[in-house]
Amino acid sequence: MRIILSGATGYIGKRLLPVLLEAGHEVSCIVRDSRRFQPQTVNQKNLTIAEGDFLLPETLDKHKIQADVAFYLVHSMSSAIDSFEEMEVRSARNFAAAAHKWGVRQIIFLSGLQNPDSVSPHLLSRLKVEEVLMQCGIPVTVLRAGIIVGSGSASFEIIRDLTEKLPLMVTPRWLNIRCQPIAVRDVVNSLVAVMMNKAVFNRILDIGGPDVLTYKQMLLQYAEVRGLWRRIFVLPLMTPRLSSYWLYFITSTSYKLAVNLVNSMKVEVVCRENHTESLTGNKPLTYKESIALAFEKIAQHHVVSSWKDALISSSKLSNLQAYISVPVHGCFHDLRETAVKCSREQVISNIWSVGGEKGWYYANFLWKMRGYLDKLAGGTGLRRGRTNYDEIYAGDALDFWRVLLADKTNGRLLLYAEMKLPGEAWLEFVLIEKDGKQRLRQTATFRPKGLTGRIYWYSVWPLHQVIFKGMNRRMAQA
Repeated sequence: MRIILSGATGYIGKRLLPVLLEAGHEVSCIVRDSRRFQPQTVNQKNLTIAEGDFLLPETLDKHKIQADVAFYLVHSMSSAIDSFEEMEVRSARNFAAAAHKWGVRQIIFLSGLQNPDSVSPHLLSRLKVEEVLMQCGIPVTVLRAGIIVGSGSASFEIIRDLTEKLPLMVTPRWLNIRCQPIAVRDVVNSLVAVMMNKAVFNRILDIGGPDVLTYKQMLLQYAEVRGLWRRIFVLPLMTPRLSSYWLYFITSTSYKLAVNLVNSMKVEVVCRENHTESLTGNKPLTYKESIALAFEKIAQHHVVSSWKDALISSSKLSNLQAYISVPVHGCFHDLRETAVKCSREQVISNIWSVGGEKGWYYANFLWKMRGYLDKLAGGTGLRRGRTNYDEIYAGDALDFWRVLLADKTNGRLLLYAEMKLPGEAWLEFVLIEKDGKQRLRQTATFRPKGLTGRIYWYSVWPLHQVIFKGMNRRMAQA
C-alpha cells in the first residue's frame, strides 16, 4: 500500500513509520526539514522523503506523489498559547487540497478526546481540524485519543518528573479530573488497523485504555509501579496561572506547553465508546502496564521518540536550516584545540555522549546553575536532557541546546542554544587532523544582540575560560 505520512518527525510519527515499513508499505514522508529527519529503521528501501510545509501550499505542489492512505499527524500544541485554531485549520486545508492532487483514497487523523459539555482551546482546534477534513471530499477516519503513555511522551515525562522528584505534592484541584490514558503501542496499532478499512470511512472513533483515572490516581499508580512512597494534597485555590508555573518549574515542559496542558487537563476526557479492542483485536494495555513497558524501553536505551525532540519544545526555533550556517562576522568566538589522547572512536563516543545524565564533562555544577537561571528567565533549562544515551540525531533536543548537525563519519557535532540569551549561540565539536595528529577543535560562537549582548559575553568570559577549557581537555581523552 502507498502511504503518505505527515508529522514523521513527531512523537507518534516516529513510532508509526517503522511499523509501516516493516509491513512492506511504500511510505512517503512529508517533512519541513529533511536534514533533521533521520529515520531509525533498518528497512528504508520503500521510504521516500519530500520537503514541504502545510502552512505553505506552494511547497507541496512540486511533489508528484501517488498514495492510497494519508496520515495527518501534524500538531502544534506548544507553539503558542492562544492561536491554535487559525494555524491548525489553515494547515489542514492545505493538506486536504494536496491529498486530492496525490490521489489519496483515505485520510487518517489522530485527534483528541472531546467533552461535549466543555472544551479547551487546544481541543477546540482539534475539533475544527476534524470538520475541515470531514468536508474535504475524501473518506476520513478520525481516531480520538486522550493522554498517550509511553517512553518519551509528554504526559509520561511530566508524570515521571513530578512523581520522581516530589515525595509530597501540593497540587491544583484539576488533579481530581478524570481522563482515560492509552498506551502508545495501542495508538499505533489502532492507526494501522483503520487503513483502507471501509467500515470506518467517515467515522469518528474514540480509543483509550481500560482504566478511567484521575490525574492524582495516575501519579499514585506511577509511584506504585516504581516502588515510591508519595503523598498528594489538593489545594483548591491554585489558579490556572499558578498551575502552569508549577508544571513549568518542576517538569521539563516549556511554559507554553504547560499553559495548554493545564487548560486541557481542566476538562474531563473519557471515551464515550472505546473502540481500541474492536479495532486491534487485542485488549489494550492497562495504565500500570503502559508505565512498566515504558521503563523497559528506557532501561534498554531504546526510546524511539520523545516529545522533547519535536521543535514544539523549542522556545524559538522553527526551521533548523536557518541556523545551520554558523556566522563569522560580528560575533565573539571561543576556540579550543586539544591533541587527542585516545582513539578517534573514543573521542567521537565522548562527543556523542555529552549532556543529559552524563553532563558536560567539566564543572557540571556551573552548567546546572546556568540551567536553573535559564528556567527562572523563562527558558528551557537543562531538564529536557536527551532522548538516547549514546546516539544523537539532527533535530534532537540536548539539554538547552538543539542539535543542528550530527555527522559521526566526520566527527562533527553542531549545537544551537535554546536558552534565554541577548543574542544567539552555537557550540561545535569537530575532529581535525593537524601536523599528522588528530585534534579536537571546539568552537563557541556568540552573535550578540545590541549592547546587552556584548555585556553578557564579557561577564561570562571568565567562566568560559574554566568551563570550555576543561571540557575540551576531558573530551579528548579516554
